[in-house]
Amino acid sequence: MNEPDLRGQTVLVLHAHPDDESIFSGLTLRRLADAGARTVLVLATAGELGGSRVPLRPGETVPERRIAELEQASALLGVSRLVLLGGRDSGLPGGPGIAHPRALAAADPLALARHVAELADDEGAATIVHDDEHGIYGHPDHNAAFRVGALAAELTGATAYRTTVDREHLHTAARDGHLVHGAARAVHETGGRTPFGRATVEIALAVTGTEAHLDVKHAAITAHASQLGPDDVPRATFAAAYGYEWYTRSGPPGVLDLLGNAHLLSRASHRVTRGSR
Repeated sequence: MNEPDLRGQTVLVLHAHPDDESIFSGLTLRRLADAGARTVLVLATAGELGGSRVPLRPGETVPERRIAELEQASALLGVSRLVLLGGRDSGLPGGPGIAHPRALAAADPLALARHVAELADDEGAATIVHDDEHGIYGHPDHNAAFRVGALAAELTGATAYRTTVDREHLHTAARDGHLVHGAARAVHETGGRTPFGRATVEIALAVTGTEAHLDVKHAAITAHASQLGPDDVPRATFAAAYGYEWYTRSGPPGVLDLLGNAHLLSRASHRVTRGSR
């Protein structure tokens, strides 16, 4: 796979929680770095309500562990600069986390968007990547990441790419094999009503990568060991579930389009899979 020359380009990528960057845009971040682009990864929260599936070190807190894992994943993905916005994980719909005074879901999106816009301006980022209008799967913090990212893109005039998933492709190629399936069920069971992802025809762009890129993405996801283990992202089905990253776009084609639009491959795979059933 020949990468375009993106030296001199800067892309700001906004996500809600540590591990979102690897799950939803790990291939994109690694390929941008390989092409010479500067990537600024902005995390809105430290995922405080995610708990930990592994023992913490004496005196260590969940956000400290999650930030350390985020730093490890960011290094694997070639991130140039990591920024924490300082919001607090809001938790699932209807839960007590939303009432916390620092909850991201209750924060002023314009104030946060101005902060992100200032980062973009300081870095010379003409591209901002953020969650789609559905918050990918309807989590309150992902919905907030959409509002903040969309406003920041409007304030700066940047091309906005909106992170999503192709639910038709995942239904046929991965069944319940993507982490978004379980996340969407948890949101719906606690009061969320938004369908996850997008229909194939709604998606403007899909980014894929080589086997080496997939290996890096797998390593970055599993770097978040407090949240995920190898059994959560088995290698045998990893390419089918995580081999594409999908975006809608506001504005003209930009930097991410130069990575190579894989949407035709994704749709062809979708058709072949359906036809073989």
